[in-house]
Amino acid sequence: MRTGLKNSRGGGPSISSDAKFPAMATKRRSRAKFFLFLLSLVAFGAFAPVFAPLPSLSSSSLSSRRHKVNARKFEIADDMFWKDGKPFQIIGGDLHYFRILPEYWEDRLLRAKAFGLNTIQTYVPWNLHEPSQGELDFEGIGDIVSFLKLCQKLDLQVMLRAGPYICAEWDLGGFPPWLLAIEPALRLRSSDPAFLDLVESWWGVLLPLIAPLLYGNGGPILMVQIENEFGSYGNDKVYLHHLVTLARGHLGDETILYTTDGGSREALEKGTIRGDAVFSAVDFTTGDDPWPIFELQKEFNALGKSPPLSAEFYTGWLTHWGEEIAKTDADFTAAALEKILSRNGSAVLYMAHGGTNFGFYSGANTGANEHDYKPDLTSYDYDAPIKESGDVDNAKFKALHRVIKKYHAASLPSVPSDNKMSGYGRIRLQKSSILFDTLNIEGAINVAESQNPISMESAGQMFGLMLYVSEFRARNNDSILSIPEVHDRAQVFISCSSKSDAEQPTYIGTIERWSNKPLGLPHIDCPSNTSLFILVENMGRVNYGQFMFDRKGILSSVYLSGKALHGWKMLSVPFQNLNGKQKVDPIIQLAYSEINTSSAHKKLKESFENSQKEPALYAGYFRVDETSQLTDTYISFRGWGKGIAFVNEFNIGRYWPSFGPQCNLYVPAPILRYGENVVVILELDSPNPDLVVSSVDQPDFTCGSRSSKVHQL
Repeated sequence: MRTGLKNSRGGGPSISSDAKFPAMATKRRSRAKFFLFLLSLVAFGAFAPVFAPLPSLSSSSLSSRRHKVNARKFEIADDMFWKDGKPFQIIGGDLHYFRILPEYWEDRLLRAKAFGLNTIQTYVPWNLHEPSQGELDFEGIGDIVSFLKLCQKLDLQVMLRAGPYICAEWDLGGFPPWLLAIEPALRLRSSDPAFLDLVESWWGVLLPLIAPLLYGNGGPILMVQIENEFGSYGNDKVYLHHLVTLARGHLGDETILYTTDGGSREALEKGTIRGDAVFSAVDFTTGDDPWPIFELQKEFNALGKSPPLSAEFYTGWLTHWGEEIAKTDADFTAAALEKILSRNGSAVLYMAHGGTNFGFYSGANTGANEHDYKPDLTSYDYDAPIKESGDVDNAKFKALHRVIKKYHAASLPSVPSDNKMSGYGRIRLQKSSILFDTLNIEGAINVAESQNPISMESAGQMFGLMLYVSEFRARNNDSILSIPEVHDRAQVFISCSSKSDAEQPTYIGTIERWSNKPLGLPHIDCPSNTSLFILVENMGRVNYGQFMFDRKGILSSVYLSGKALHGWKMLSVPFQNLNGKQKVDPIIQLAYSEINTSSAHKKLKESFENSQKEPALYAGYFRVDETSQLTDTYISFRGWGKGIAFVNEFNIGRYWPSFGPQCNLYVPAPILRYGENVVVILELDSPNPDLVVSSVDQPDFTCGSRSSKVHQL
């Protein structure tokens, strides 16, 4: 999806549901067969019909007959979709397999089906499936084949958005961040040969994998999207044509390829491929008059090949940290959908079910410049009709459901009840270790050295955090530290190198991308060099717009009182994401081991006092009785600062209640187990003095100051 939709307007006729079947070319009929047909009529004495006017080979009736013979076919003709020879109105919704645990795929799809959807649209994030170059992952949450087969089992069709760019409020728009480490720098989303070579390699794996699941091959995939809203970004037709050639080579000439662009003339001019090779769909702001936009859409499709389709009908909107949670009116949204469906238009709801940005995959947007940085929440609830936890007992689901069921000939399945939620109570945590103390775990930490700081990607650290370490000679007065380019948030610490190793670095302050200001370093009494530690957090790469080439870490020199500081070590801070080779996180394992000792259990009862900010790991556990049902829950982080949370070693995402609006992180039941469930958090700023988090049974988006904006300059 994208932000900031502006649309051109024109006039557009309605499309009647009883429109005649289109006239179509009939190269499959030879003249020989035609004459055999005439002779057969003569043989049966049907002389009068033979000499009466006969329909042409391209007539409506002959085309209809041909469709009935050739079953299992999806096509576009007469400005309509046709499935197996019958008109087909797409009433679809985006539901992304990578934002839902596999154990819940069927639950969410059944809710979508009861909602009235006949089609599921999903992106394919390249970065999930190839986390490191040449390392492919189609397991677990990345098992796209199983997801597609499940759609087919439930009689749900699929519109597959194959990328390679997807946007989706997903880190780097779905591109693997290792692309940013390649030198010379690639030009993403372009006809750069080096970039296209990598796309060919990726699609050479993905497209053969999904080809057997195309509708014509017996699967659920009706159409395959190439790129995504390219007209809002560039105008490189060579790039688009190359993607079409690649797709055709793997998927064949019968597969319908489509593009999606904003409903303005400029976006469609740049993002579409005119003619009948690729179908052009549109998206636009909910509440806009759809029919003038659909009329404009016709100009960018071949004659008779432009069924009106809103490929992203927005049911809600995204939310960034520091903003109020996005909400849209249910009745207004339902009325806008009815304007499309009532005249036989098709629509795909974005989102039908948003899900969760587990791990480090939430993306970000920018404003006027790359410093106006707006990272996305962990929750991708999107104010969608099917909520993050799967709940459907809400006004938006009911309002949209009332509209959708009007356009179904058959009755819909009954709507499932909401899943049970539980609050497992207060969870006492202990401070298991200071982050700096964990960075000497043998074999766990990668260290890079350079005269100047290098990006996280160049050091091989794609997500999470990186520690930059250098030294400087202490001055008799304060020094001014400045970092012109830091992505995204740098916490600064100093210590005296000659003092005891047990002394922890002292927190000085934070330099942030969106409000980058110099930081004064106090003079400390140190007979030798002063050590400088800069812990940089990657808060999600920009996924949309001109500033999408978003490398992380320190991207410039670091200046001390105007002089560049040289001699750097970059220490990777390893934490699990959703995929990749690292299945066991050594830092998390260390935190686990701490709470499994008798001394650790004793510490749980001890009060905690700490006068300085220091990134530290906290661990605790809660029990689920075997007589109880394992149910979804939320972990509330009210009273904590900012950090990352893990439940039973699964990365449930980032929390930041001090900025808000998200207070609680969603924990699906499949993550839990009977007996002890271990919670580990990396708190970067300020722990709750009570060292308590809570397992609760409700989401909460009321944290933070309503006036605070993380991206304000």
